[in-house]
Amino acid sequence: MPQFDKAQVRDYYDRHTAEFISRGQGGHLGALHRAVWGPGISSRSDAFRYVEDQIAEHLSGLTQRDGLVRPHVIDLGCGIGSSLCALAERLDIRGTGVTLSPVQARLAQQRIAESRQADYIRCIEADYCALPSECDTADLAYAIESFVHGPDPERFLNQCARIIRPGGLLIVCDDFRRPATDQTAARMVERFCRGWHINSLLQPQELQQLAKVAGFDHHSTVDLTEYLEIGRPRDQAIALLACLFGWIPAMSNRFDHLLGGNALQTCLSRRWIGYELAVFQRLG
Repeated sequence: MPQFDKAQVRDYYDRHTAEFISRGQGGHLGALHRAVWGPGISSRSDAFRYVEDQIAEHLSGLTQRDGLVRPHVIDLGCGIGSSLCALAERLDIRGTGVTLSPVQARLAQQRIAESRQADYIRCIEADYCALPSECDTADLAYAIESFVHGPDPERFLNQCARIIRPGGLLIVCDDFRRPATDQTAARMVERFCRGWHINSLLQPQELQQLAKVAGFDHHSTVDLTEYLEIGRPRDQAIALLACLFGWIPAMSNRFDHLLGGNALQTCLSRRWIGYELAVFQRLG
């Protein structure tokens, strides 16, 4: 599997964030993650907020259980701050967004200012595997489609164990590897990882084991793969592009992120990769 260092992941997001916003179907909401057409979802806007809805439900339950007043939430890999702002609009929270990308950090600060939540939420430019001391203890931390980019899942989980209070929650929503069935599956998974700068594509049980060692108890996992949009016209056009240019090195490098996305679509449709939301509780 390809390995990308922190600078390469940062550069990937600095270069592509504007494109994700302008061409992605969730760009008008600031959503850089995927739409999930879960039960009861009838609009695209709601589909892009489905994962945040699940996080909000867990946070509401935690707040009621522990009698919290304005709980502190940390978004580990916050993009341009859309998810954190959406949570702050629904619930009384203090929030900290963390991103490696200075481009995303600037856009997140703008979004926070426009949302009139600047008194309660903020974004910092930092590495979630080496969080600064200014990150206060969290009641809940989450990572939406950002965990897989980190080069060291053990270090990530140890950082989470350091900042999340005992009894608090960690939520990871991301892609997870299924056992490779043949060389075609392995090749498509590798193309996805190369194109999207993926470092930590784990199997679900691997994440659960690492989380246990770090001091977390596995609470639940929900497989959301069946609720994703696969085979949209845009995806079909990219698949054609992959056939035309995928084996030409110069073109492949230029369109690597698109080819990676096409490979992910194939992996999801054939269940070589699953999209899951896992919840862990901090022990202690």
